[in-house]
Amino acid sequence: MAQAFTNVKELPPDPLFGLKARFVKDPRSDKVDLGIGAYRDNNGKPWILPAVKQAEQKLINSPEYNHEYLSISGYEPFYSSAAKVLLGDDSRAINPARLVSQQTLSGTGALHIAGVFLNKFYTGYPDASKEPPTIYLSAPTWANHKQVFESLGLIVKTYPYWNSATKSLDLQGYLTAIRNAKQGSIFLLHACAHNPTGLDPTPQQWDQILKELDAKQHFILFDSAYQGFASGDLEKDAYPIRRAINDQLITQAPIIICQSFAKNVGMYGERVGAIHVVLPNDDPVFARAVKSQLNLIIRCEISNPPAYGSKIVSTILQDPALYKQWRQDLKTMSSRIIKMRQALRQKLEALGTPGKWNHITDQTGMFSFTGLTAKQVERLEKKHGVYLVSSGRASVAGLNDHNVDKVAHAIDEVVRNVDAKL
Repeated sequence: MAQAFTNVKELPPDPLFGLKARFVKDPRSDKVDLGIGAYRDNNGKPWILPAVKQAEQKLINSPEYNHEYLSISGYEPFYSSAAKVLLGDDSRAINPARLVSQQTLSGTGALHIAGVFLNKFYTGYPDASKEPPTIYLSAPTWANHKQVFESLGLIVKTYPYWNSATKSLDLQGYLTAIRNAKQGSIFLLHACAHNPTGLDPTPQQWDQILKELDAKQHFILFDSAYQGFASGDLEKDAYPIRRAINDQLITQAPIIICQSFAKNVGMYGERVGAIHVVLPNDDPVFARAVKSQLNLIIRCEISNPPAYGSKIVSTILQDPALYKQWRQDLKTMSSRIIKMRQALRQKLEALGTPGKWNHITDQTGMFSFTGLTAKQVERLEKKHGVYLVSSGRASVAGLNDHNVDKVAHAIDEVVRNVDAKL
């Protein structure tokens, strides 16, 4: 059978899933998983949001509840409500002549749909007739970003983001890359809780970034995977999106937003997401054309989106009491993660661990770019049973009152004993 195919080579396991497999096999009772990209409570257990539990009961008890197919665009009450979460109820962009929204398979599905659409239709750059569009990703970024866009044939480049020497944002490198990129390039921006660094621009830095992007007529693709989960405040975490659209810092091109409810509603396995195409001005004819093309892409790939998760999220977003509960749930999750950041930093500083550790509390969201080297991470895993990605990215959600002391002592040991200085 193998003779029927050529050049089919076995690939190494996905780093994150390989890490999880090693963690599961580890027999040590005090092992710690700091690789998992999902929220855990203070006992290290998955947490179903109270708003979700209540919404599920309301949904299944509804006389209209069923498992029928959705439309190709998905569940309209979901994706229309999702747009308001991003842009605000009073946003002038929320009208059918300017906003095109569709349900997707979480954020990854939204990114894939965006990539297909841009590769097929985007021509706002030089040599559009000769080569596919170029998309710029932050260095570093979520690993799947590169895989998604390369698999679709886009040219993938990077812009500076993380300054490893100072463990801070390389703003000047970022702005220089924007200026030097060919006019009309695509820039993917993490709306908040940058993955993997946990480092976000300040509002003032965002304003600089957006103005430079607009000056070069670059196309913006926002990845919004952590709204509300990062700070506990939906409005604060939507700052760059609302500045770009509502305050019109971006004036010359449409903007695409890829939105996920995996983290902020805890709907990890239900794959609840949306894609939003925001036009710079009202253009009902073009909006209908975009809608039809997105529908075609979705129809070819998944026929129509899954219903259960989107109906749960829609129930939360449309019920005032559940919406209030959800906002409280966001504060519960974000405040616990902030507490763990503070605890880890305090313990490392109390131990006198070599290096500076303020970056842990300067960062936000689920992940922290610790600054640990690959060798230090390897020693953490083998000697201490503390698992994190080789880049040094740690999931702060995996810390709790029961293991943070162990993790701090383990980091202290590897920093002192592995030939690398922070």
